[in-house]
Amino acid sequence: MPAYEFVALDTAGRRRRGVLEGDSDRMVRQQIRQQGLTLLTIAELSQRKTTAKKGGFKLFSPRLRGDHLAMLTRLLSALIRSGLPLDDALYAASEQTEHAATRRVMMEVRARVLEGQSLADAMQTMPGVFPELYTATVSAGEQSPRLGMILERLADYIEDQQQMRQRLQLAMLYPAILTIVAVLVIAGLLTYVVPEVVKIFENMDQKLPLLTVGLIAVADFVKHWGLYVLLTAVSAFVIFKHIVKRPAPRRRWHLFLMGLPIVGRVLREADAGRFARTLSVLLQSGVSMLEALRITSKALVMVPMREAIATAATNVHEGVSLHQAIRQTKRIPLLTAHLIANGEASGNLEAMLETAARTHERNVQTTLQTLLALLEPLLILTMGVVVCLIVVAILLPIFDLNTLV
Repeated sequence: MPAYEFVALDTAGRRRRGVLEGDSDRMVRQQIRQQGLTLLTIAELSQRKTTAKKGGFKLFSPRLRGDHLAMLTRLLSALIRSGLPLDDALYAASEQTEHAATRRVMMEVRARVLEGQSLADAMQTMPGVFPELYTATVSAGEQSPRLGMILERLADYIEDQQQMRQRLQLAMLYPAILTIVAVLVIAGLLTYVVPEVVKIFENMDQKLPLLTVGLIAVADFVKHWGLYVLLTAVSAFVIFKHIVKRPAPRRRWHLFLMGLPIVGRVLREADAGRFARTLSVLLQSGVSMLEALRITSKALVMVPMREAIATAATNVHEGVSLHQAIRQTKRIPLLTAHLIANGEASGNLEAMLETAARTHERNVQTTLQTLLALLEPLLILTMGVVVCLIVVAILLPIFDLNTLV
């Protein structure tokens, strides 16, 4: 049964959006009238998507945040494990959520399932909503009687990734605010305060100290050229972001970052943890090793790390053991290779990958916390030094004037 998205007016004149199922749009229009609504627009979800692809403009492009996707996955897992048929579970999940985009997604997925598609195939039609890792895991779950349990494990994985991302964002929030405030304070001093103070010395024949002359020059430059410098910096950043979207420049940029002393180690550790955790989830869900390695390589951030895992997958396909293939890449830390070797020997590879993931994620978090703990006082000290230099540069001519008097 197809799903239709509509926009209507209620009795108070407010716009209301919704999704309803029906054999035809005529049946859906009747349901809308029965609710006391005045229909404005109606369109079948699959038709909206097809139109968007042909026209190059997305009319229906839902986007789910990580927490919404995790909540949806956990809810769907509970419904399926309770014994509900898949189409009923999808309908119940859409009814339970208050997020409009999530409701539209579930209704479209349900419509495709009712048309005869598998759950994974229905989700693959929306790659912007469900990543390949997600659909591959669901596909493996559908081929086993453990779909509910696999969905619960997938929800845990999404929540872990979301929590790690939020911890990093919160850790960076205070230094970012401190940096912005420091730049604004210094720019305000140079733009408004210093020029007013300098007027005092304009009609004096006294030779100004070198520090004061330098401050006046900097203030004059900021006042006349600061906006242009800011616009140039923003333009350069936008151009740079556009350039590094191309494969070759992005690879060179990632190689440069990974070659930096501390940054490179953090990036390698982060991708190694992402590799271990993703591979563990896929293998636990029943995905084959080669397919799991292929999907995992796409889940990594750094291009050289992706290439390393792709090379490892080729070596595994040729008969090399996983830990040897990982060791040969020389990109993944040796700790991961050792743990994988132990897992292969003991037949507990998934647990060893989980251990490797937790170790790498802990190392990344510890390193970032240490760097941020050093960065915060360094920013405060830098701001204090700059403000102190400005104050001294202003006071020096006054002291010299008092001496002459």
